Amino acid sequence: MEPSLGDLALTHLNSRGEVHMVDVAAKPPTAREAVAEGFLALAPEALALVHEGRAAKGDVLAVARVAAIQAAKRTAELIPLCHPLPLSGLEVVIEVAPLPDGSGQGLRCQALVRTTGPTGVEMEALTAVQVGLLTLYDMLKSADRGMTIGPVRLLRKAGGRGGDWVRAEEPQAAEGRDG
Repeated sequence: MEPSLGDLALTHLNSRGEVHMVDVAAKPPTAREAVAEGFLALAPEALALVHEGRAAKGDVLAVARVAAIQAAKRTAELIPLCHPLPLSGLEVVIEVAPLPDGSGQGLRCQALVRTTGPTGVEMEALTAVQVGLLTLYDMLKSADRGMTIGPVRLLRKAGGRGGDWVRAEEPQAAEGRDG
Protein backbone atom coordinates (compact mmCIF):
# COMPACT_ATOMS: atom_id res chain seq x y z
CA MET A 1 0.00 0.00 0.00
CA GLU A 2 1.27 3.47 -0.91
CA PRO A 3 1.60 6.05 1.88
CA SER A 4 -0.81 8.96 1.53
CA LEU A 5 -1.89 12.30 2.90
CA GLY A 6 -5.65 11.86 3.01
CA ASP A 7 -6.78 11.28 -0.58
CA LEU A 8 -3.36 12.19 -2.02
CA ALA A 9 -1.16 9.16 -2.76
CA LEU A 10 2.57 9.79 -2.32
CA THR A 11 3.85 7.80 -5.28
CA HIS A 12 7.55 8.42 -4.58
CA LEU A 13 7.33 6.64 -1.23
CA ASN A 14 7.15 2.86 -0.99
CA SER A 15 5.07 0.91 1.56
CA ARG A 16 7.80 1.43 4.18
CA GLY A 17 7.82 5.21 3.58
CA GLU A 18 11.16 5.11 1.76
CA VAL A 19 11.86 7.31 -1.26
CA HIS A 20 12.01 5.42 -4.55
CA MET A 21 11.65 6.05 -8.25
CA VAL A 22 8.18 5.07 -9.48
CA ASP A 23 8.17 2.05 -11.81
CA VAL A 24 6.39 3.11 -15.00
CA ALA A 25 7.20 -0.04 -16.99
CA ALA A 26 3.60 -1.27 -16.98
CA LYS A 27 2.15 2.08 -18.07
CA PRO A 28 1.39 2.31 -21.79
CA PRO A 29 3.12 5.08 -23.69
CA THR A 30 0.67 7.82 -24.60
CA ALA A 31 0.96 11.28 -26.12
CA ARG A 32 1.63 13.80 -23.38
CA GLU A 33 2.06 17.54 -23.36
CA ALA A 34 2.69 20.24 -20.76
CA VAL A 35 2.85 24.03 -20.90
CA ALA A 36 4.47 26.16 -18.20
CA GLU A 37 5.19 29.86 -17.91
CA GLY A 38 7.17 32.20 -15.74
CA PHE A 39 7.99 35.88 -15.52
CA LEU A 40 10.99 38.12 -15.02
CA ALA A 41 10.25 41.54 -13.54
CA LEU A 42 12.98 44.00 -14.43
CA ALA A 43 13.58 47.72 -14.57
CA PRO A 44 12.14 49.49 -17.63
CA GLU A 45 15.68 50.46 -18.68
CA ALA A 46 16.82 46.81 -18.67
CA LEU A 47 13.69 45.77 -20.56
CA ALA A 48 14.44 48.44 -23.17
CA LEU A 49 17.95 46.98 -23.65
CA VAL A 50 16.38 43.60 -24.46
CA HIS A 51 13.64 45.03 -26.65
CA GLU A 52 16.09 47.17 -28.62
CA GLY A 53 18.77 44.44 -28.87
CA ARG A 54 21.31 46.53 -26.95
CA ALA A 55 22.09 44.15 -24.05
CA ALA A 56 25.82 44.01 -23.32
CA LYS A 57 25.92 40.22 -23.67
CA GLY A 58 24.21 40.12 -27.07
CA ASP A 59 20.99 38.34 -28.04
CA VAL A 60 19.83 37.41 -24.55
CA LEU A 61 16.53 36.00 -25.79
CA ALA A 62 18.21 33.50 -28.14
CA VAL A 63 20.63 32.36 -25.43
CA ALA A 64 17.79 31.96 -22.90
CA ARG A 65 15.73 29.90 -25.39
CA VAL A 66 18.68 27.54 -25.97
CA ALA A 67 19.26 27.27 -22.20
CA ALA A 68 15.58 26.43 -21.66
CA ILE A 69 15.70 23.72 -24.34
CA GLN A 70 18.86 22.20 -22.88
CA ALA A 71 17.35 22.25 -19.39
CA ALA A 72 14.19 20.44 -20.48
CA LYS A 73 16.29 17.73 -22.12
CA ARG A 74 18.33 17.28 -18.91
CA THR A 75 15.55 17.47 -16.31
CA ALA A 76 16.12 13.91 -15.08
CA GLU A 77 19.70 14.89 -14.20
CA LEU A 78 18.46 17.80 -12.07
CA ILE A 79 15.33 16.44 -10.36
CA PRO A 80 16.28 13.27 -8.45
CA LEU A 81 13.18 11.10 -9.08
CA CYS A 82 12.28 12.21 -12.62
CA HIS A 83 12.42 9.65 -15.40
CA PRO A 84 14.56 10.48 -18.42
CA LEU A 85 12.16 11.03 -21.31
CA PRO A 86 12.63 11.26 -25.06
CA LEU A 87 11.14 14.63 -25.92
CA SER A 88 9.36 14.71 -29.25
CA GLY A 89 8.69 18.44 -29.28
CA LEU A 90 9.78 21.51 -27.37
CA GLU A 91 8.86 25.13 -28.03
CA VAL A 92 10.12 28.05 -25.98
CA VAL A 93 8.75 31.57 -26.41
CA ILE A 94 10.15 34.57 -24.56
CA GLU A 95 8.33 37.85 -24.99
CA VAL A 96 7.59 41.19 -23.39
CA ALA A 97 4.33 40.82 -21.48
CA PRO A 98 2.34 42.35 -18.62
CA LEU A 99 3.41 41.01 -15.23
CA PRO A 100 0.70 39.00 -13.43
CA ASP A 101 0.68 41.36 -10.43
CA GLY A 102 -0.17 44.30 -12.69
CA SER A 103 3.04 46.17 -11.81
CA GLY A 104 4.07 46.78 -15.42
CA GLN A 105 5.82 44.98 -18.25
CA GLY A 106 8.41 42.22 -17.93
CA LEU A 107 9.58 39.15 -19.79
CA ARG A 108 7.41 36.05 -20.01
CA CYS A 109 8.97 32.66 -20.76
CA GLN A 110 6.65 29.88 -21.89
CA ALA A 111 7.63 26.29 -22.66
CA LEU A 112 5.51 23.67 -24.41
CA VAL A 113 6.94 20.15 -24.12
CA ARG A 114 5.69 16.97 -25.82
CA THR A 115 6.53 13.29 -25.59
CA THR A 116 5.01 9.92 -26.18
CA GLY A 117 5.83 7.94 -23.09
CA PRO A 118 4.69 6.35 -19.84
CA THR A 119 4.90 9.52 -17.73
CA GLY A 120 4.21 13.23 -18.11
CA VAL A 121 6.43 16.16 -19.05
CA GLU A 122 5.32 18.75 -16.49
CA MET A 123 8.72 18.79 -14.81
CA GLU A 124 10.46 19.30 -18.16
CA ALA A 125 8.25 22.29 -18.97
CA LEU A 126 8.75 23.85 -15.53
CA THR A 127 12.51 23.24 -15.63
CA ALA A 128 12.77 24.82 -19.08
CA VAL A 129 11.00 27.95 -17.85
CA GLN A 130 13.07 28.25 -14.67
CA VAL A 131 16.41 27.87 -16.46
CA GLY A 132 15.33 30.23 -19.25
CA LEU A 133 14.50 32.87 -16.64
CA LEU A 134 17.73 32.25 -14.71
CA THR A 135 19.67 32.69 -17.94
CA LEU A 136 17.93 36.00 -18.60
CA TYR A 137 18.80 37.10 -15.08
CA ASP A 138 22.44 36.12 -15.59
CA MET A 139 22.69 37.95 -18.90
CA LEU A 140 20.97 41.12 -17.64
CA LYS A 141 22.25 41.38 -14.07
CA SER A 142 24.75 44.12 -14.98
CA ALA A 143 21.77 46.28 -16.03
CA ASP A 144 19.47 45.40 -13.09
CA ARG A 145 20.45 43.33 -10.05
CA GLY A 146 16.99 43.83 -8.55
CA MET A 147 15.17 41.60 -11.05
CA THR A 148 12.59 39.17 -9.67
CA ILE A 149 11.68 35.76 -11.05
CA GLY A 150 8.12 34.52 -10.63
CA PRO A 151 5.54 33.34 -10.59
CA VAL A 152 6.46 30.13 -12.40
CA ARG A 153 3.53 27.80 -12.92
CA LEU A 154 2.09 24.95 -14.92
CA LEU A 155 -0.63 26.21 -17.27
CA ARG A 156 -1.88 22.90 -18.61
CA LYS A 157 -1.07 19.28 -19.15
CA ALA A 158 -2.59 16.68 -21.43
CA GLY A 159 -2.47 12.91 -21.57
CA GLY A 160 -1.82 10.14 -19.14
CA ARG A 161 -3.94 8.41 -16.53
CA GLY A 162 -4.75 11.70 -14.82
CA GLY A 163 -6.17 13.12 -18.03
CA ASP A 164 -6.10 16.75 -19.01
CA TRP A 165 -5.68 19.62 -16.58
CA VAL A 166 -5.91 23.37 -17.22
CA ARG A 167 -5.09 26.10 -14.69
CA ALA A 168 -8.19 28.06 -13.78
CA GLU A 169 -8.19 31.66 -14.96
CA GLU A 170 -6.82 33.96 -12.30
CA PRO A 171 -8.38 37.36 -11.68
CA GLN A 172 -6.32 40.19 -13.17
CA ALA A 173 -4.63 42.61 -10.80
CA ALA A 174 -6.92 45.46 -9.83
CA GLU A 175 -6.25 48.60 -11.83
CA GLY A 176 -6.71 52.13 -10.57
CA ARG A 177 -7.75 51.17 -7.04
CA ASP A 178 -7.80 53.90 -4.44
CA GLY A 179 -5.64 52.87 -1.53
